[in-house]
Formats: sequence, C-alpha cells, structure tokens
Amino acid sequence: MTDAKHGGHLGAVYDAKKPEEIAGHYDRWAASYDADMAVAGYRHPAICLALLARYLPRGAEPLLDAGAGTGLVGEWLGIMGYPQVEALDISEGMLAVARKKSVYSDVHQLALGGPLPFSDNAFAGIISAGVFTTGHVGAEGVDELIRICRPGGVIVLTVKETLWSEAFAAHVSDLEDSAKVTLVEQTSPYISMPGEAATIPSRGVVIKIC
Repeated sequence: MTDAKHGGHLGAVYDAKKPEEIAGHYDRWAASYDADMAVAGYRHPAICLALLARYLPRGAEPLLDAGAGTGLVGEWLGIMGYPQVEALDISEGMLAVARKKSVYSDVHQLALGGPLPFSDNAFAGIISAGVFTTGHVGAEGVDELIRICRPGGVIVLTVKETLWSEAFAAHVSDLEDSAKVTLVEQTSPYISMPGEAATIPSRGVVIKIC
C-alpha cells in the first residue's frame, strides 16, 4: 500500500529524498500552508490535541511541538492550558510563520531522526503531528523523543499506516519489552486529509515513558 501521486507542495515534500530537500520545499510552501491544509481538511492537529488532553494534565510544562511547522498545534496548546511550549521544525520558512503567532517560548530549527540538543527528561510531554509519514521520519526518530521526555510523560504522535505496519509497531513493541515505554492508546486508522484524494490512512498513538 503506497500513496497515490500527489501534486503541488504535498507531492514535492513526499517525494523529497534528503532532509535539505524537505526543508527547502517546506520553506517555499510556508506562506500558503495553513490555507492549503484547511482546504484539505487536515485532521492530525485535532487528533493529537485531543489525545494529549486525555493523558497529560493541564498546566504540565514544558512541552515540545516536534515538527511544529507554522504552529497549527502551538496555537491551541496555550488555549488548552499548556503554558510553555517549544517548537522544533526542519524548515526555517515554516518557523518564521510560527514565530509571528507568538505561541512558543522557544523555537529550534532542527531535523528529527538524529540526535537532538536537549538534555535527558527535558520535557513533560511531546506532540508530533504529521511528521512520521511518507518521505519524512521513520521509526528511528522516536528514540530521541523518548530520551528527552520525562518518566511519566507522554509522547503523542501520528503515524502513516504504511510506516506503522512496516516498522513502527514492531519498534514500539520492542521498547515496551525493554520497559522503556508503554503504548497506552492507538486510534483506529483515519484519513488525515479528506480533501486530498487517495491519502493513505494514519493513526494517532500515545506512548507513556516508564
């Protein structure tokens, strides 16, 4: 099961092979990203926010929005009662839009999938909407998020079904077997962009740090 060919900016970021290519495509997309995703009916932010509120107490801080983009999730976190949120994204263009919204306490231009410059147990919770998907970050990217999330904290993320079945589910199972995490919830598969034809389903996942 693979994604049908998407056009425009979405097709470009899915087809990119290197992190610098992904960043460049998102830089060029940044100005119209919010409007384009609204037209597509983008569901990942709402799913992640609902799951976070279910498992992380209001007022917990700091949080990390990993793959923050233009700040679609960050705008809501403050309203929901999470007062200190940092943003991480590969694209400076997307982060420039996010900065204008003044919803993050700090902003970091970084790529997921490799080492991150945060201390162990730095965050009370992490939210990552739409990052573990085609052409972006695979199962290897979750390990650093686990390292920087506190024991008892949660990581809420979305995973494309193709990634989940190929490697992600098995990787999370291995982490559970080693008593590093507990998989506390996974949603049924859902279409993240109903307005974008042939979008492969994703699922929302909640991982609690042991």
